Amino acid sequence: MSTVQLKATTEQKLDAHYGLYLGGEWTQGTDTRTITSYNPSTGEALATFVDATHEDVDAAVVAATAAQVKWRDTSLEERSKKMLEIADLIDANADHLAMVETLDNGKPFRESRYGDVALSADHFRYFAGVIRSEEGTAQALDEHTLTLTIKEPIGVVGQIIPWNFPILMAAWKIAPAIAAGNTVIIHPSSTTSLSLLELAKLFDQVLPAGVVNVITGRGADSGDYMLHHEGIHKLAFTGSTDVGYTVARAAAERLVPATLELGGKSANIFFDDAAWERAIEGAQLGILFNQGQVCSAGSRIFVQEGIYDKFVAALQEAFEQVKVGLPWEEGVQMGAQINERQLAKIVDYVAIGKEEGVTVLTGGERLTTGELAKGAFMQPTLLVNATNDLRVSQEEIFGPVATVIKFKTEDEVIALANDSEYGLGGGVWSRDINTALRVARKVQTGRMWVNQYANFAAGAPFGGYKKSGIGRETYKSVVEAYSQTKNIFISTKEEKEGMY
Repeated sequence: MSTVQLKATTEQKLDAHYGLYLGGEWTQGTDTRTITSYNPSTGEALATFVDATHEDVDAAVVAATAAQVKWRDTSLEERSKKMLEIADLIDANADHLAMVETLDNGKPFRESRYGDVALSADHFRYFAGVIRSEEGTAQALDEHTLTLTIKEPIGVVGQIIPWNFPILMAAWKIAPAIAAGNTVIIHPSSTTSLSLLELAKLFDQVLPAGVVNVITGRGADSGDYMLHHEGIHKLAFTGSTDVGYTVARAAAERLVPATLELGGKSANIFFDDAAWERAIEGAQLGILFNQGQVCSAGSRIFVQEGIYDKFVAALQEAFEQVKVGLPWEEGVQMGAQINERQLAKIVDYVAIGKEEGVTVLTGGERLTTGELAKGAFMQPTLLVNATNDLRVSQEEIFGPVATVIKFKTEDEVIALANDSEYGLGGGVWSRDINTALRVARKVQTGRMWVNQYANFAAGAPFGGYKKSGIGRETYKSVVEAYSQTKNIFISTKEEKEGMY
């Protein structure tokens, strides 16, 4: 089946209207409010879904609380088995889920299918294995005293995910939480809810009622209500740093833990001895992947002076050859931005860059030719003659726009890379492994890719320094973040201690 045929089939399979998935049942909620999801590539409506009320969140908390009593006592073997079943179902429905993501989000189908969806299945498999290897500790303090340390689930977890990677962020959040024995209430972005709702249909085939509950609607309403709900015992959020402050305050007010994966303005650093073709490709991938709508995007491209002119010329040529188009068509490398509002923000930042004195080497405008005129398409954009102190070099644009900055020495570029309030991702390109490792160690960021970019495999911790967040994703330690430590202190003495 061609991708165009798959698109038509997927559209036929979409529900005209989606309910809420609460307590193992699909419900229309307590009000008639709805939200419409639109295809950003065409502007056409895809489906409607429930705009949840506070009462709907209350119902989700009741369902999750009831389910947690049994789920926490479900054996590790059984929990692991169910997670593997979910992974198998994702694989079996991969083409459908990927096309839903493409229609709802705008990213190329191949990226959805072999990136987001494949990685989602792998995360469920990874955490299915992690919990089978988790162990507590026991220590004999003396002849008659034993202390046991075990992990227990926190309880009901509230999770809020963004619009740029809907299904993958859901997997990142849900897999470790339910693996640890928690139950989940998850709130997708009101812009891209469809792939999580389709994923919930798969959960419905495997998980006990109430283990995962999906609340759709406006983040400022049902999402904010979740943050302050006394029945939710941990918060997990991925999104902008501005909203991250709100989540952190809500958690602090209730003294519950929170993990936050927030914004970024990552440095992608190219030394004179970088492997040429791979480096050019890495600069492209770093900023054009997912249309630049990536928190760890390599949006600050630092190029050493010895190759700067040649590198910039080659990068311009490479950017101008990128195929931007309808994301379900073969060969498309970059799809639509998420919506018109985000596209307008990106174009505004290009204008800001011009006012700051940068040169638009290529791109800088929306695409309006042919079918693309109906959607939110942006040209791949390079801003040169830039310095690190400009707004376009410091603020998160969240689009396919990179500033290119020249540097001389290793120490200089480390200082420039660290001159940012963010610290989520970054890359360094050099054939000298010593140089690469020194830079990777000294750049203040949660992840540094060396001679590659945008690899998000399970088993490697992902998260930020500074204003890019608190906590980590995609790694075995995440299970601990969804757990609390219980100590059991045992005395085997039978005679009286004689203390009183």
